[in-house]
Amino acid sequence: MEYVPRERVTPIAAVLSVVSLAVVFAAAGGRIPPSTVPAAPEWFLDLIPHLNVVISAAAIGTIALGWRAIRRGQVDRHRVAMLTSFCLFAAFLTLYLYRLVATGGPQPFPGPDAVYQFVYLPVLAIHIFLAIVCVPLVYYALLLAFAYPVAELRRTSHARFGRIAASLWLISFSLGIVVYALLHVAY
Repeated sequence: MEYVPRERVTPIAAVLSVVSLAVVFAAAGGRIPPSTVPAAPEWFLDLIPHLNVVISAAAIGTIALGWRAIRRGQVDRHRVAMLTSFCLFAAFLTLYLYRLVATGGPQPFPGPDAVYQFVYLPVLAIHIFLAIVCVPLVYYALLLAFAYPVAELRRTSHARFGRIAASLWLISFSLGIVVYALLHVAY
């Protein structure tokens, strides 16, 4: 069943990508006033990074399960795993953006300057770069899956884009956990 018109996959993926990334950059840059989101107690704002690391770990698991399922020809399991991965990503992003807006931007690195400069910033930069690259790839692969029946999907670039998106997504989520560990465990 076709949920997305085939000829609109690329433009819809492009629009969703631009809007998503614009919102993320605006929130990270402190361009969205905290008054635009409902106020939350401090304990909830403090809990969000811990919830997000659990969501990230779950997403790593569901992406790996989806990858394994498709390699075994289990299309239905693959679909469920990858849709779950996308929903986990959406939940992560919602909580992350809410916290960014509510607190006025990203939190400062609490550790030593050398670790900040030579470990934290490079890991964070790679994590952010991969997350940015993943957004259009994930949207495109997902929209292709919604635009074609399974039998026809094999004739599209869904598998190629999906492999790249899943690989980068796994690395990005993993580096996000490293960022969390540096911010909330090590220091």
